[in-house]
Amino acid sequence: MFADLLRGLLAPAPQRLPEPDARLALAALLVRIARSDGDYAEEEIAQIDCILSCHHGLSPFEAGKLRQQAEALEAEAPDTVRFTRALKDAVPYEDRIDMIEAMWAVVLADGKRDQEEDSLLRLVANLLGVNDRDSNIARLKVEQGKA
Repeated sequence: MFADLLRGLLAPAPQRLPEPDARLALAALLVRIARSDGDYAEEEIAQIDCILSCHHGLSPFEAGKLRQQAEALEAEAPDTVRFTRALKDAVPYEDRIDMIEAMWAVVLADGKRDQEEDSLLRLVANLLGVNDRDSNIARLKVEQGKA
């Protein structure tokens, strides 16, 4: 099911991802961040479902189904560098800031800011071409409930 998407992510010069693939790749990245501390908490899962539902106009059932597909893709996905490179090439900068905001929402969903999640998110922001200032603003928006 994910073979074409994975092949695209592994290509030396990945092509722009079509919308369904970009949506799935973002969902898988949210899962990767949530899993990075070894505790894939229910609050993080619920936050991922909420993000997918709100950002893509999906029903709760559809969002849960997309997250389950993302969990499977994340388990098979290449390293984070290639994964984010394809998203960077497919998504405009402003939308990448929104992606970082969504990732911060997942990181902070369980009420803990674990070092593993924090480190991975800093790496992902850099790989997506989002500067530290914009990532920090995104985090503050989430912490203040303005996201």
